[in-house]
Amino acid sequence: MSIVTISRGSYSRGKEVAEKLAQKLNYECTSRDILLEACSEFNIPEVKLVRALHDAPSVLERFQHGKERFLSYYRYIILKHMKKDNIVYHGLAGHYILRDIPHVLKVRIIANMEDRVLEEMKRENISADNALYILKKDDDERRKWGLHVHGTDTWDSRLYDMVLHISTLTVDDAVQILFETVQKPIFQATPESSAILDNMLKAARLHSRMVDRFPHAVVVVKEGIAHISNVGIDLKTESYEMERIEGYAKDIEGVTSVVVDQPVPTKGSYINPYHNI
Repeated sequence: MSIVTISRGSYSRGKEVAEKLAQKLNYECTSRDILLEACSEFNIPEVKLVRALHDAPSVLERFQHGKERFLSYYRYIILKHMKKDNIVYHGLAGHYILRDIPHVLKVRIIANMEDRVLEEMKRENISADNALYILKKDDDERRKWGLHVHGTDTWDSRLYDMVLHISTLTVDDAVQILFETVQKPIFQATPESSAILDNMLKAARLHSRMVDRFPHAVVVVKEGIAHISNVGIDLKTESYEMERIEGYAKDIEGVTSVVVDQPVPTKGSYINPYHNI
């Protein structure tokens, strides 16, 4: 069992690669349905969230702790789906959220700008100049999104196990390369890699319950213990908040206890609420 996550730009043929690969592997292929579920959790219309993802992440900032809340919900939803294994995912942020799971094959699909322009012209019935403008704007905004939300450039090849250029390589060539690669033992789920995914899912579920009250908390689950830090308050003097946190965790299967670290972050420090071990 394994997971493939494919990052792609507009009209780079990445969606086609994902769908054909999933069919060849007999895997589930998923993308937009996870976004729709995040919209439901986040309680905002899909069109607003899609615009935020496509144009700029600023829409999220209109909500209290908008970025933290959306990422928390989205992380939980995507990990819940990935728990099933045998999935090809070509949606938002898979290469960020799943990068610490060993049996995930992380792929970037790219294509020549000239080919992308021709494809957009054909599909949208627009001029070459308009197509080029739209594609450059889309690429720029996707990079801004990754940098703003995750602090990482989507064009950074270090995020991926493999970058495939659709030019000399055809879509079918790419599908065959990925089909053969994902069969390798390194991308097969093991008890150890499955445990990493399971712990990340438990941590994500707990964080999604806490995020409204503790948006900058860091949650790590290991050996049944939820380690929580950066809650922003001193729980020794506010014991009712500790009880609140324990209440969030008590019905998460496999979480047996909660340990909260006390240090409060200094003002202005950057905190990654989705770090995991």
